[in-house]
Amino acid sequence: MKTSRLPGFYNLSIEERRKILKEFAELSEEEIKLLENSLTPELADKMIENVVGVFPLPLGVAVNFLINGKDYLVPFVIEEPSVVAAASYMAKITRENGGIKAEADEPIMIGQIHLAEVKNVDEAKEKILHNKEKLLEVANAQDPILVKFGGGAKDIELRLTQHEDGEKFLTVHLLVDCRDAMGANAVNTMVEAIAPILEELTGGTAILKIISNLAVYRKARASVKIAPHTIGGEEVVKRIVLASKIAESDPFRAATHNKGIMNGIDAVCIATGNDWRAVEAGAHAYASMQDKYRPLATWRTDEHGNLIGKLEMPIAVGTVGGATKVHPLAKLNLKILGVSSAKELACILASVGLVQNLAAIRAIVTEGIQRGHMELHARSLAIMAGAKPEEASKVAELAVKLAKEKGRKISMDIVEEALKMVKEKNLA
Repeated sequence: MKTSRLPGFYNLSIEERRKILKEFAELSEEEIKLLENSLTPELADKMIENVVGVFPLPLGVAVNFLINGKDYLVPFVIEEPSVVAAASYMAKITRENGGIKAEADEPIMIGQIHLAEVKNVDEAKEKILHNKEKLLEVANAQDPILVKFGGGAKDIELRLTQHEDGEKFLTVHLLVDCRDAMGANAVNTMVEAIAPILEELTGGTAILKIISNLAVYRKARASVKIAPHTIGGEEVVKRIVLASKIAESDPFRAATHNKGIMNGIDAVCIATGNDWRAVEAGAHAYASMQDKYRPLATWRTDEHGNLIGKLEMPIAVGTVGGATKVHPLAKLNLKILGVSSAKELACILASVGLVQNLAAIRAIVTEGIQRGHMELHARSLAIMAGAKPEEASKVAELAVKLAKEKGRKISMDIVEEALKMVKEKNLA
């Protein structure tokens, strides 16, 4: 039976980790080799313009995830230390409490056509709604394959917006079921196709014809219930709830609160070839939809004192199309995840965001964020100080020891002292 509960995974060598990954995700030897050399300059040249090389980032695996009763090993692509470790640790805590519950909406995206200079808005609205079926038919003719799989343009909404100078815009929302694609290409093609018809119907000018990244109909939600004794006791739970309330009342804190959520979500989006910039834009826009910028995840206690965490946010991602099917490692990482749909991937992302948030808050309200972060950052500092890659772990370990002996936190001068000691020992 496969399990993502892998004690001591971080202590294993890269080869030992790859062996476990190979067995968990049933990878071939060729697929395992992609972890060493995946994106060639030649393939990169087909993906974007003016290619001069490739720019690798570390690929790690977060362990211990149990989401809706299913075990996952979650690939993270990120350069920041402690993120993967924090996610793995907090996933273990949630696992001890029954795991994470998650759900995702149907994959409905919004395509926008902004009409300017519409003389009679009420009459224009009436004409658009009267011709809705024709507009949907034209839109769906642009992507018969999507329609064949049950997707396509499903409905039209109308909005009237106004600039502060008084200029009004009639905005047409085309609601498109994108199935397992993120949907930008399909949606953009559809809105461009119906824009001339809308201009003819309304007498207005279609200024913008493009997808909206505020995917309010494509939200994902994750939740956890955690017994106090599994996370440090009632006092820790109390502090986590207070930290949540502070984020809910202070947009300056909410921004950092949400950044912690996106640490994990962005890392998984990049790993799977998804547009993390679109997800970021949607997340922050959604956080701002009420009276002020708010946190995407909140924490409270139930009547029994259990910690209850909930996250809700738009997550528009795909498992087909774009880099998900071009980049070799994106394809491999989707296989490692074992996802069968874009909705399942959205559930994983919401779950990752929630546990990442909890890990950060717990660290902040207890020992402080820097202690664990800097200990994990010590290897990077060792390289910066001049250690060879094979020396970095020894230097980092010694630096942690020296810092504790001195009653200080890890800093560059302590790392440099540790490096000097390691090199002197090696010479001796």
